Amino acid sequence: MSEFVTHATDASFEHDVLQSSTPVLVDFWGEWCGPCKAIAPMLEQLAADYAGRLKVAKVELDKNQKTAIACGVRSAPTLLLFKGGKVQATQIGMVSRTQLAAMVERAL
Repeated sequence: MSEFVTHATDASFEHDVLQSSTPVLVDFWGEWCGPCKAIAPMLEQLAADYAGRLKVAKVELDKNQKTAIACGVRSAPTLLLFKGGKVQATQIGMVSRTQLAAMVERAL
């Protein structure tokens, strides 16, 4: 696990994500999800590359269902990019690192 990636929970989501002064890319994932495991190293690299300009947070679906429901997450992986407490971009399913970086660049 990367030092640049936060683990948000139902209890910490508002503080970690919604109140963040920096844009936050949230990865809604599950232990049972193969594509989630495949995308994790890309997210860690993205978090390192954009340190200080972007936060990356992971929310485990099975343990944080309240947050997942509130955000309308129905499948994993779902990536939501929050800026100023609002969703700026959504990506569902496996994507390339290039697609992730483009999503982030548009929001920054």
